Amino acid sequence: MTTGRRKIPVAILGATGVVGQRFLRRLANHPFFEIAYLAASDRSAGKKYKDACLWHLGGEPFAGYGDMVVSTCAPDSAPAPLVFSALDADVAVSIEAAYAKSGSFVFSNASAYRMEEDVPLLIPEINPEHLGILERQQAGRGWKGAIVTNPNCTTVMLASPLAPLDRVFGIEAVMVTSMQAISGAGYPGVSAMDIQGNVIPHIKKEEPKVESEPRKILGRLLGAGLSASLAPSRFIISATCTRVPVIEGHTIAVSVKLRGNPSVEDVIAAMDSFEPDTTGLALPSAPERFLAVSTEPDRPQPRKDVEIDGGMRITVGRVRSCPVLGIKFIAMGHNTERGAAGASVLNAELAYAKGVLALSQEVYQRRTA
Repeated sequence: MTTGRRKIPVAILGATGVVGQRFLRRLANHPFFEIAYLAASDRSAGKKYKDACLWHLGGEPFAGYGDMVVSTCAPDSAPAPLVFSALDADVAVSIEAAYAKSGSFVFSNASAYRMEEDVPLLIPEINPEHLGILERQQAGRGWKGAIVTNPNCTTVMLASPLAPLDRVFGIEAVMVTSMQAISGAGYPGVSAMDIQGNVIPHIKKEEPKVESEPRKILGRLLGAGLSASLAPSRFIISATCTRVPVIEGHTIAVSVKLRGNPSVEDVIAAMDSFEPDTTGLALPSAPERFLAVSTEPDRPQPRKDVEIDGGMRITVGRVRSCPVLGIKFIAMGHNTERGAAGASVLNAELAYAKGVLALSQEVYQRRTA
């Protein structure tokens, strides 16, 4: 797929944080993309990456980029046609828009634009057609580039197993309780005195995201071009989000009401036979198995299952009858890979493979001349 093509230069915004580091490690030897800029806050700008960053990951320290000088998060100082954003939502609003306006395609892990009507909220295996809203986004906002988002780290674990159930049966209602890893809070995150041997039954702003984002992801793209729109699914979700003393891996307990009251066996069959919409695209970050149903009575477990397929697999287990809604199950996935950095990189790979990255090399060359 890359034969005869130069790699696309990319910038990582928020490169010193937990998710930014995972972006760097995942992109360090990518077949489509090459790292041109590492960008972070003003207090880090001008320093070598190894001096600005407390490296938290295994493997080669700083992924071999320790001597790269950190730039500020702005199109003039880190001008790349393709941008990966690990910024907090409050600063992402203006910075990501500035990049999109300048001609960059921004693949964002931030929540700032996820629920905007003209912004794709993607899980490539489920709703790749939602990229069709980009033409409307560019025209309506006057942007040369665009913004594409990935879901909240818990939303991914919920929407993924719901997708085949919605396609085969139709969903009427969902109740979900999350048990979220401490890495989801960033670094230093939750105090050890608060989380050790404890469960914290509240995560700020989390539940509204989990209750709204899956409905957009599982919704339909209507129309095309400038008249395209996204119609969300109509089922209701009730979410309770908690923080637990696990380092990586969000686990969720789900009860779902399906049309027709299908049997447990039919539900398992629907999940097992689900064919991702990315099949055949050979996306480098795509897992060998997107959704796997375990027959073990005590799986999935973060410690045993979270790193499978490079942290990009969603594992489901304990599918059984629910006396209230009909079906219940456990799902688990890697929150900082499948739910963050890996998700954004996979979105960019999808856009690349689909030919929708109208990437302006002229903009890049002009800004770096």
